[in-house]
Amino acid sequence: MAESYRYQQLESWLREGIVQRRWRAGDKLPSVRELCSTKQLSKATVQHAYQRLEAQGLIKAVPKSGYFVAASPSKRDSAPLHRKALNGQALRPVPVNTSAVVDDIMRRGAAFDLLPDLQGPDADSGLLALNRAVGRALRQHRQAAHHYYDAPEGNELLREQLALRYQRLGVAISSADLLVTQGCQHGLFLALMACCEPGDVVAVESPGFYGSLQLLSQLKLQVLEIPADPANGIDVNILEEQLARWPVKACVVTPNFATPTGAVMPAASRVALVELANRYDFALIEDDIYGDLGFRERPEPLKALDTQERIMLCSSLSKSLSRDLRLGWVEGARWRERIAHLKLITVLASSQYTQQGVADFIREGEYERFLRRQRLQLLTQRDQWAQAISEVWQDDVSYTLPEGGMALWVSLPESVDTLTAYNRALAEGIVITPGALFSTTTRFNNYLRISFAQPLSTKRHYALASLAAILRD
Repeated sequence: MAESYRYQQLESWLREGIVQRRWRAGDKLPSVRELCSTKQLSKATVQHAYQRLEAQGLIKAVPKSGYFVAASPSKRDSAPLHRKALNGQALRPVPVNTSAVVDDIMRRGAAFDLLPDLQGPDADSGLLALNRAVGRALRQHRQAAHHYYDAPEGNELLREQLALRYQRLGVAISSADLLVTQGCQHGLFLALMACCEPGDVVAVESPGFYGSLQLLSQLKLQVLEIPADPANGIDVNILEEQLARWPVKACVVTPNFATPTGAVMPAASRVALVELANRYDFALIEDDIYGDLGFRERPEPLKALDTQERIMLCSSLSKSLSRDLRLGWVEGARWRERIAHLKLITVLASSQYTQQGVADFIREGEYERFLRRQRLQLLTQRDQWAQAISEVWQDDVSYTLPEGGMALWVSLPESVDTLTAYNRALAEGIVITPGALFSTTTRFNNYLRISFAQPLSTKRHYALASLAAILRD
């Protein structure tokens, strides 16, 4: 076995143990001598694996004591608190006009890759298993079924499997509460249509998902941007101040690994947010699309705190499994009948065979096995991209280092305008996601979302260096 492969294999095994909490923060890891003996490896191989994990911030070396699991990954200073960026400006609801750059990025399929034309890695064995499951469902289904639409609610077995997963997370829902959609954004669209009318005020995180801003624009809703901390998410204190001033009808929030920052709301903030929704009588629309991509744990959805049927839970498999799989769901709370009607008049039904195949994939345990590999891969890629960003920008940059999801939120000098640089980067074949897309204001013009969903290949590293040069100019 090649020496390079042996240290990589050991590194992967140690990382998996840390992520799965076989060793917790502060725990001592096996000694070099012990691993040499039990794994039949050379001292140099074991030390190389430990040095790589130490460079990534997962472990720390204590002289004369050995290696220990770090309390949290080391990182550059996180992006500045966005509350400071308000500069005393009053918040108020405004109509939404989204940038044409968003449409251009989506047409290029480049939301999660600097080089979307670069050939990706070979398909994971889990995706091959998914393809087989979908193909099997297609072959086994009665031929007459080709002439009929699926039930509007979606495949019963799929909804059962999804409900079971949520029940294990403390969410009291059944398959009857779920409705299958054409992805998470479709679920958000149905939820907003169900509880809002044109002109209503909707609170969102700032910075927040540009897809939500697109939906608000399409539905002629007004947006009230609430500052969000890069680590802890939406500021519930500022939200409470604004609720006393404006008639907020709904709030769209991503409690777990929000895009673009990767923030996770603390337990106290979650409880406070639900209490505000109950007191001021507005709908909470939860985007849980990144929930399954926690590197060290899967945080419970906000929906687990719902006691008044006012939290609509939306998610999909497009980020955790495959972006080519347009399969999502929504738990509609008190609006479920309205949402079912809206689905009927928008997309009518979803593919029976895809739903059946995915249901079998989850039921057979393939999805959980895939997630274990995916989380480890994303964690490795996060650290590689973060290190590369530090190298190419040196002291001119800070960034978040999220514990899940698939993106870094990068803060550049205030003189930089990433939106203005979009076309220049595009001329060199590089597609960026400027910070301005995540707000209706200009507060994030010097920010950039960089995804670590793709491996940091030599070509992507070169593209990152070229981008740094473009933005410096």
